[in-house]
Amino acid sequence: MFIETETTPNPAALKFLPGQQVMPSGTREFATPEDAEASPLAQAIFDTGEVVNVFFGGDFVSVTAAPGVSWTDLKPQVVSLLLDHFVSEAPLFAGGTAAGIAVPAEESLIVEADPENADIVAQINELLETRVRPAVAGDGGDIAYRGFKDGVVYLTLQGACSGCPSSTATLKHGIEGLLKHYVPEVVEVRAA
Repeated sequence: MFIETETTPNPAALKFLPGQQVMPSGTREFATPEDAEASPLAQAIFDTGEVVNVFFGGDFVSVTAAPGVSWTDLKPQVVSLLLDHFVSEAPLFAGGTAAGIAVPAEESLIVEADPENADIVAQINELLETRVRPAVAGDGGDIAYRGFKDGVVYLTLQGACSGCPSSTATLKHGIEGLLKHYVPEVVEVRAA
């Protein structure tokens, strides 16, 4: 087995590609060692003591190094952990139940859904799903819709995109421009 790595726009994060499925559907972010307890793989990566974020995508794992940590030393450790995990076909999550997997509060909407905006929200989500999410996944992250109110779309960047120096530009110039072009009701995009 060979694990490829790719750089991301976030200099602190690397994207690891094991050449096989990581998550069967959706994504999962681990922003703390406590979050990582739900996954033996995420926990092992956090146990290096040099990691501040682990993100599972459909076919990749993004890892964000702690400030001041050199990828020269950390990368071989992460590759070794990923190889051990995927070669042994170990489960991605602990236990046989979903009891240990909490859905983070951040995944909820931050503004209440207004039934009058249902068509606008559907257009926004369609664009996010078909145009934005694949591009963001290519950079080792994901994007989550958090709400729409008074012309403002609220989004959260995850994985390698979370805390990336270019995340503001991604939201403001990339995603905002796209949404404004296709959905005239959108006037602004804000990080949630």
